[in-house]
Amino acid sequence: MKFSEVGLDKNIQKSIKDLGFEILTPIQKEAIPYLLKNTNDLIALAQTGTGKTAAFGLPILHKIEVTRKTTQAIILCPTRELCLQISKDIQSYAKYTKGLKILAVYGGASIVPQIKSLKSGAQIVVGTPGRVIDLINRKSLQLKGIECVILDEADEMLNMGFKDDLDTILAETSDNKQTLLFSATMPKEVLRISKNYMQSAKTIEVATRNEGAKNVEHHYYMVNAKDKYKALRRICDINPNIYGIVFCRTRRETANIADKLMQDGYNADAIHGELSQAQRDHVMQKFRKKKIQILVATDVAARGIDINDLTHVINYNLPDDNEIYVHRSGRTGRAGKKGISIIIAHSREGRKLKNIEKMIKKKLTLYKVPHGDEICKIQLMNLVDKVINNDINNQIEKYLPSIEDRLAHLDKEQLIKHFLSIEFNRFLSFYKNAPDLNINTSKNGGRDKKIEKNNHKSGKTGEAEKGYTRFFINLGKGKGLQTHNLIGLINEFTKKRNIPIGKIDIMRNFSFFEVPSEFQTNILQALNKKNWDGNSINVEVSKAPEYKSDIRGVNGRRKRKRNKSLHTSPRKNTSKRRSNREASRNKRSEAGESSFKRRFNAASKRKKSL
Repeated sequence: MKFSEVGLDKNIQKSIKDLGFEILTPIQKEAIPYLLKNTNDLIALAQTGTGKTAAFGLPILHKIEVTRKTTQAIILCPTRELCLQISKDIQSYAKYTKGLKILAVYGGASIVPQIKSLKSGAQIVVGTPGRVIDLINRKSLQLKGIECVILDEADEMLNMGFKDDLDTILAETSDNKQTLLFSATMPKEVLRISKNYMQSAKTIEVATRNEGAKNVEHHYYMVNAKDKYKALRRICDINPNIYGIVFCRTRRETANIADKLMQDGYNADAIHGELSQAQRDHVMQKFRKKKIQILVATDVAARGIDINDLTHVINYNLPDDNEIYVHRSGRTGRAGKKGISIIIAHSREGRKLKNIEKMIKKKLTLYKVPHGDEICKIQLMNLVDKVINNDINNQIEKYLPSIEDRLAHLDKEQLIKHFLSIEFNRFLSFYKNAPDLNINTSKNGGRDKKIEKNNHKSGKTGEAEKGYTRFFINLGKGKGLQTHNLIGLINEFTKKRNIPIGKIDIMRNFSFFEVPSEFQTNILQALNKKNWDGNSINVEVSKAPEYKSDIRGVNGRRKRKRNKSLHTSPRKNTSKRRSNREASRNKRSEAGESSFKRRFNAASKRKKSL
């Protein structure tokens, strides 16, 4: 279906044509005709990057009364970046619609100009929940006359802790409004909002819930936790034209990895919650213009990033929630282009990988971390291609005679070696004698049985990965502890940014975590006897239980130890044990009989007394 066939306003169609849009995406094909003809509520499930903004933005623009200066529609979204992106997109759709004002309101910027803009009138407001509530409390934003509320990336807003904020905002709106809920997934909280605040809602589902994007390949590399950064470098080096996002778990890890990449000569930068709005905007501007190849980000910071040309998404750490992996991988492979989602996994994450496969309904393909020779060859060929494809400046011709004189003593082969070595010596020196980072894997590309066995064993015995120490902490789910809380208190009390955190197991009443052994003293001194949420912290080194090999046979069954000083036959021992068991049973029987007689006699005496 073409946009010209939908029935949109002529000015909107003109803007769309300027943007080069012609054919509707699946979500647009389902949502736009319905919203143009109906005022009922709508639930739309679609992955990020499928054209959702146009799916709700175009019908809103079509219905807006430009002559009225009051706010008629409000769009709620999780982050400042997404807020600005939606506002920018809708403004481009309204290029030829005179008298229309679209206002973006978000935290991290002065509220005064936003209040002034609201007073002058804005028909469409795009905002983050926190700033919208601020404006409501200041009586600057009135929602009772709102005709349409759009919840974009509803699942993300709830994941970020905006549940109470959304309840507050929706409670301020009229019961007669139209509510549009757009989400990539449908968790319980999103379902709750739809039941509490929506009536007779139509559901549009253009893709299977939580499934991975069709144009995305899913790769994983299996390494030891201590080698993850080395593996990241090699993945970047094997893809010289990479344009992607590296996802980390915490702000500190994000800043740390980005700093390392920049120090090692990579065109990288970071975006996380500790940056000011001006800093975030500056980084994002450079990234959109491809002046930055690799952006290192947290999940929260990356939620407003909407770029169609990303080649790779790299999971430096897997998220605790598999749905977040779906969101991450969905940032590449957009607009009909192919993308690659990469997981740098360590040996304990076999189970997580299987769960991700179940969710995305695709196989994760195991790749070997490339060796130095392979990387050097690819980088060399990439440099040669750059030389070939580089435009020749004719002004250089006047210098050629002098250059030829200086290079006359070099033959063709020597000349090539000299020129390529200028750019290439860094790789040759770095990867000289570089070790193999791969964990032993099976030839058929599946996860090695030995790895899976070790994963299972380590989870039960409490064995830490080589080079790491496993700690016990007396806090668990029962005290409200979650993974991010544990990471936060480690960072807070140790006051160190450089402590890598390995495997984390959150139990009901206690938890386990791993850090490199060199930080063992730091952890014990910093965390013990500290207070978290009213609970005194106790941290100990977790020691794995010992299993004696001398009491097991080759078949894995436990051998019975025999006392060699007692030269009794097995038959005699068996008879003795049998007689002991019989004696024990007789004693229990006699005791039971005696107890029954006592209770019976006592009852008889009570009856006689009555």
